Amino acid sequence: MELEVKLGFSDKKSLTDFMSSDRFLKYCPEPEKASTSLLENSYLDTAGLTVTKRSGMIRVRHYSSDDDDRYEFTVKYGGGISAGLHRRYEWNVDSDNGVFSIEDFKRGAVSENDDSSELLEEAFKGVKDGDLSVVCSNTFTRTVYTLVFGKSTVEACFDSGFITGSSGTVAEEICELELELKEGNINDIKALSAIVIAEADCATLDKTKYGRTLALAMGNGEN
Repeated sequence: MELEVKLGFSDKKSLTDFMSSDRFLKYCPEPEKASTSLLENSYLDTAGLTVTKRSGMIRVRHYSSDDDDRYEFTVKYGGGISAGLHRRYEWNVDSDNGVFSIEDFKRGAVSENDDSSELLEEAFKGVKDGDLSVVCSNTFTRTVYTLVFGKSTVEACFDSGFITGSSGTVAEEICELELELKEGNINDIKALSAIVIAEADCATLDKTKYGRTLALAMGNGEN
């Protein structure tokens, strides 16, 4: 299960200032190993948003940087969100061409006797490849650091970009920090996020990028 805290910053300057500050970098043993990529996300669903309505998400992500050019498929399902803490089942599969196939994804996402396979079947129940199309998309730059806090390893993702509405005009800015627990104790990530909130111009964020992007694509929330 994915465990992460999402924090929303007031603007890009607040985000980048904190990213380069000693307040943040003291938790990063090897800041020189940080990586930056452009992420282009397309979200798939049926015309009736079948997967979304059952608390699921299908994402095709294209990573591009000087030394990285690849696709990744992600499906998230179930879980819950409370005070910025996002808990969801998550499966990831790498791809060479970015063409999503439900059966190929299921084969690559779970191993034999994997208990999560039943949940993945639930996410796709009644859905076929031909039913899926892109319902919305967004683009942002992500800079990733690996942190050590308490007894835990945390991936810190600084995301900066834009979500556009159905008219194609810029409607919302992305200025977020995602703190994902890679190894260790959930209490450490909660404590770390509390420190960041106290020291930076940010607050917990319950809305996902997909939720915000879909709302704008559907014409909700545009000026």
